[in-house]
Amino acid sequence: MSRALRADLHVHTTASDGTLAPRRVVELAGQMGLAAVAITDHDTCAGVSEASQAGNATNVEVIPGVEINSDAGGREVHVLGYLVWPLPDRLAGLLERMREAREARLDEMVRRLKKCGIAISASRVREIAGSGVIGRPHVARAMVEAGKVRSVGEAFQLYLDMGRPCYVERYKISPVETVAEIALAGGVPVFAHPGSAGRDDLISDMIQAGLRGIEVYHPDHDALTAEKYLALCEREGLIATGGSDSHGEDERGPTLGRVTVPYEVVESLKGVKACTGIPDQQPRYNTPRSDSMGGSPGEVRKTGREAGGRGTC
Repeated sequence: MSRALRADLHVHTTASDGTLAPRRVVELAGQMGLAAVAITDHDTCAGVSEASQAGNATNVEVIPGVEINSDAGGREVHVLGYLVWPLPDRLAGLLERMREAREARLDEMVRRLKKCGIAISASRVREIAGSGVIGRPHVARAMVEAGKVRSVGEAFQLYLDMGRPCYVERYKISPVETVAEIALAGGVPVFAHPGSAGRDDLISDMIQAGLRGIEVYHPDHDALTAEKYLALCEREGLIATGGSDSHGEDERGPTLGRVTVPYEVVESLKGVKACTGIPDQQPRYNTPRSDSMGGSPGEVRKTGREAGGRGTC
């Protein structure tokens, strides 16, 4: 049975808090028959070059991206920036400041954990993170390794989630500012998994700042939530995107590709990019292939609406 070309537009690698190297992510995407995959690590585009090289070998198109965590009155609001490559100096500087703040944040989390009777070293967390951007998942893995909690999920639930005793605030930037910075860099800003953020009241201001899409399809969104945001995209002329938010593997195996969207969504993002006047310098590959793989349970079927949005100049 033939299948329309699909894309997973939200994937993390070892460049931030994922567990699979960028090359491995792209190789898996090829094995799954995906036409495109967006590398959207937290506060960095460091995984894009390696992924792009793998894309040449596997005929998978790699979409350069980044995920930036912003703050809105104590709530985390994540914003995806697509096609920000190569990074302009201004956005590169912002991401560098955010990564530096993560280092200081780690030291404070370790201090608070010690007060709670959990002794882990910042140096061990840095070893676990390797060359990746340090995040709470690395702290959680160190806690599991030390036998202080049974799982990464338990570490978050008891200690590291917002409102828990060892949570430390991140670098402060508002969602509107984040959208504006991505737009200024010539990228395409998309509100990531808004159902998790609970801040729909910000969407109007984010649109005014340059928001061009909403991540409608996400593992945290049930069917009703997806329909709600799809209707909002139609109403506001935004691109409806989606992806697995993969960080590697779980008990069922790789999480890559569990949520996908039609390749036309990639074309819509490129259409917006073309309107910025800043050249699209992403690597070029052969035309994405179709294949004979059947659809997976996590696929989002094309409704004729996903690829819409403010894609005209």
